[in-house]
Amino acid sequence: MLHIEGLTVSYGPLRAVDDLDLHAEDGEVLSVLGPSGCGKSTLLRAIAGLVRPSTGRIVLEGRDITRLRPDRRDVGLMFQDHALFPHRSVGDNVAFGPRMQGLARHAITERVAEVLRLVDLDGTQQRAVTELSGGEQQRVALARALAPRPRLLMLDEPLGSLDRVLRDRLLDELPEVFRAAGITVLSVTHDQQEALAVADRVAVMRAGRFVRQDLPHRLWRDPGSEFVARFLGLEQLLDAEVAGGVATTVLGEIPVEDQPDGPARLVLLPDALHLDDNESAPGSRRAAVPALAGTVTARRFAGDHVRIEVDCDAGPRLGVPVWRGAGPDPGTRVVLRLDARAVRVVSPDLGTDGTDGAGPARP
Repeated sequence: MLHIEGLTVSYGPLRAVDDLDLHAEDGEVLSVLGPSGCGKSTLLRAIAGLVRPSTGRIVLEGRDITRLRPDRRDVGLMFQDHALFPHRSVGDNVAFGPRMQGLARHAITERVAEVLRLVDLDGTQQRAVTELSGGEQQRVALARALAPRPRLLMLDEPLGSLDRVLRDRLLDELPEVFRAAGITVLSVTHDQQEALAVADRVAVMRAGRFVRQDLPHRLWRDPGSEFVARFLGLEQLLDAEVAGGVATTVLGEIPVEDQPDGPARLVLLPDALHLDDNESAPGSRRAAVPALAGTVTARRFAGDHVRIEVDCDAGPRLGVPVWRGAGPDPGTRVVLRLDARAVRVVSPDLGTDGTDGAGPARP
């Protein structure tokens, strides 16, 4: 559906997009995830024809659109700030694209009604956009982007301006809207929850390059590199020395598979640590394991769980989720249990050159 090869976009000496390759299948929802300034929005603007690439090709359904005018590319772009026409009605906003395509009036009316039903705004054609809530305006912007039937829909931080309740609701609804529209979607965001929830596939971007592409659940369970792990919110990393399939760390020995001997970095997934509910640290047989005995130093409510911070006797401070109850009070001695199945080896962060120690982006 979409094939990008060797795409580079430069602003003076800065390469905002650096020799990028990307493909998206027909009907796929692909999220580009990365920090601010990594080149995500520039990538969308290059595909839309709003900036001129220095090198590379952009091919949409077998047609090279690299040098075409924006209005001839058959792509839709929805901006973060909605960019709605404030003095026009909902219907007029949504009708803008079909009208520019020269559709007949009755065809425009039917198409406007169709896409408004798709985004659950049926019957709002005559309402002023200034009277709508933020979530409703977001839906109107989406309907306007869908109305011209683009072969590719691109979304720039689509949920960035919404409050959490609206954002969570749209995270549930957007995949259904995309499937019903039968459209290929390329979305860029810095929000990992948004990318993982909406996308069929996620591409992590850094300094103008992709450092990892994978399915959401595989990316989360095996981030591959320290940069990707940290950007996904997996902040608990350990230094280790691997020998014979065993990684020696301050938390003890952890089995690792298919890893060469030598120094390594390990990341603890969210379910790697839990409290030992059967035995407390003082006087406990298991408390003899110094790496997993420690003292609770802080407790924080995190919505669906409580997160406690534990200063381990062996040195590191670790965060541990508690899924039932309020968790132990600060100052309490506890024993932690480590599930080696939720530990992954990651490549170290080597800097901002985009390689991140991860090697080529995985298909």
